[in-house]
Amino acid sequence: MKYPTKKEELLLLAVLRLRNQASLVSIRKLLSESTGENWSVGNVYVALDNLLRAGYLEVFIGEPRAKRGGKAVKYYRLTEEGFKALAEIKKIQDIMWQAFSVPVSEES
Repeated sequence: MKYPTKKEELLLLAVLRLRNQASLVSIRKLLSESTGENWSVGNVYVALDNLLRAGYLEVFIGEPRAKRGGKAVKYYRLTEEGFKALAEIKKIQDIMWQAFSVPVSEES
């Protein structure tokens, strides 16, 4: 299995969290809020495209927006392969993080 990069992993988790509302705009907003960093539209779009080509995501088209001339929104959702990739990453990370403990400060 080719593992997603950390950035791609965060994108997959954002899509999972947003469920059927995972559009480019909502994914970018969630990632920016969660990480405190600015995620450019281009940066997110390229990573989403890579995940689509890897088979971890699929696209579905929502209803056109209510405003006149409104476009239909493109949404993303995890595929079975995307779920498997996240499950494998979590399993590996759980093993690797077992030895980690936060040092207790002397002031506590």
